[in-house]
Amino acid sequence: MPLTGPVSLDPLLDRIGDARFVAVGEASHGTSGFYRWRAELTRRLIAERGFSFVAVEGDWPDCAALHHCVTGAPGAPADPAEVLLSFDRWPRWMWANTDVLGFARWLRAHNLGRPPGRRAGFFGLDVYSLWDSLHAVLDHLRRHDPGSARHARAAERCFEPYGGDPRAYARATRLVPGGCEQEVVSLLALMRSRAAGTAAGDGEFADFAARQNAEVLAGAERYYREMVRGGPEAWNVRDRHMADTLDRLAEHHGPDSRAVVWEHNTHVGDARATDMARAGMVSVGQLLRERHAADGVVLAGFGSYEGTVIAAGSWEDAPRVLRVPPAREGSVEHLLHRALPEPAALFLLGDGAPAGGENGAGAGGWQRRPLDHRAIGVVHDPGRRDGAYVPTVLAGRYDAFLHLDHTEALTPLHPDGPGRGEEETYPTGF
Repeated sequence: MPLTGPVSLDPLLDRIGDARFVAVGEASHGTSGFYRWRAELTRRLIAERGFSFVAVEGDWPDCAALHHCVTGAPGAPADPAEVLLSFDRWPRWMWANTDVLGFARWLRAHNLGRPPGRRAGFFGLDVYSLWDSLHAVLDHLRRHDPGSARHARAAERCFEPYGGDPRAYARATRLVPGGCEQEVVSLLALMRSRAAGTAAGDGEFADFAARQNAEVLAGAERYYREMVRGGPEAWNVRDRHMADTLDRLAEHHGPDSRAVVWEHNTHVGDARATDMARAGMVSVGQLLRERHAADGVVLAGFGSYEGTVIAAGSWEDAPRVLRVPPAREGSVEHLLHRALPEPAALFLLGDGAPAGGENGAGAGGWQRRPLDHRAIGVVHDPGRRDGAYVPTVLAGRYDAFLHLDHTEALTPLHPDGPGRGEEETYPTGF
């Protein structure tokens, strides 16, 4: 089905139906077309289907600031650009770019025409903001429960020798395996206890956010301990944390809430339909299907044949516009490039009806056999033609797939400089 404008997404909206969770991926973190089409679908889901919030592969504290802005919270900036420009964690272009800014401005305008209790939120799911989340919990307790702030101060003192560097903390846990785990668990138990029995609703968002920052702190502490050990567990800690955060957000918003998720294909897709499963890795999409099949889950992925992308040539380098070479022969992207006359197309997988074409694309068999599927991280080497590919059974990994034959790099809001970053996802940056 050709993608020509918002109305061409109708078959996908029909496929989504009453599903409670819709996760929409991206084949890179720096491609404008993926962001624009994802935003177009999300606008329709919020405006026409009443979706409650967007949850993204971003930090909780940064995205909470954007949430306050787009929902018109008292004292929040009136322009999302002011908030996005404050995003400082590398790769900050993932969220501080013109496509996200356009969506955030639309979301704020849409929300301001609705009652406060029915405004769609914007939240971060990721696990990396250890220090920012710790300070947020400490600030919250100092204001609302000074007697309990000692738990947060104990955690702060434990992490203080590492100077805000999670890599230094991770290396230290090789010698002291427990690290700051005890202090973090004590703080998390306190915040969970405070949250217990609290009714869902916007009036308790500050308490909910503080509890979530404690969850991030606990997840990050465990993540960095696992990172130095190698193997798949650090990845799994991260994706389980993101899935757990989605569960908490859905519970907080109530039983009728509906969520749109924005993450890389490697998180959105079902890992069981890739070689990730053999490596012992799970994904958010897999966990959503396992936990919420009765609620309805729709997973949509993206791909492109060639073009340009914003990425870095090395870790923590400044972003540049880099070339995306033509896809590897025999890959999903190469097959669709040869088979399709349209520059962009939508496929409903499994029971859906794919577009026709030569080379077996119309028969549907390509959906159900393993094919290479390109994945570009925040570090990209255009001189390495093969790049990164994930062997994928497309109809098992996604419920829908959007193919853009040629794509262009997105435009960052920050004019220069890399920002501060982490090495935990080196070298792929998914």
